[in-house]
Amino acid sequence: MKFRYEEPSIKRKEEAIDYIEEHLKYKSDINGSGSLDSYYKDYELWLDLLNYYKNLEYPNPDFKVPALTFFLIRSDDNKIVGMCNIRTKLNSTLLFEGGHIGYGIRPTERNKGYNKINLYLALIECQKLGISEVFLDADAKNIASWKTMEALGGIRIKEFAGFDNITFYKYKIIVNESLNKYKDIYDKYIEEDYEIRRIY
Repeated sequence: MKFRYEEPSIKRKEEAIDYIEEHLKYKSDINGSGSLDSYYKDYELWLDLLNYYKNLEYPNPDFKVPALTFFLIRSDDNKIVGMCNIRTKLNSTLLFEGGHIGYGIRPTERNKGYNKINLYLALIECQKLGISEVFLDADAKNIASWKTMEALGGIRIKEFAGFDNITFYKYKIIVNESLNKYKDIYDKYIEEDYEIRRIY
């Protein structure tokens, strides 16, 4: 079974809407979607927003930061099984809470190890961008999320009270170290000659 990242496009509109509606059906948190859950009824506007964030050079006064969003595609059936949002530069707020990477897997595809592959692909993209270390955090009760971070070499660096006084764990991953250490585990799941697939 192979996976790849794909930049969102108009051709994936119905599938992307289905992805969000599945989360709503299962009353599941939606993570790493680049705010698709807020704009899925105006998908074209969401694509415009992604393009804005992609081309943003620096964090702006409205606290918007440069970011890339990807669909995690299972190559065998060309299905969107997850999403990832990578913030390429952080402001002070995101350094404290949020970090570089948000990720998620659709409810019916969980507990298959896909989010580890998702994070591995995210680290590949961070390496391409020259990001040497990434910060991530997760609700302390979201064991699957912070276990995913630990599975890719994440080091817990602090515990803090986030919004609504919820306890979060913050992790740091050294990108090159992680990719070198875990390549024998995860490279076999990445589509051969991997590069970002763009469909226009």
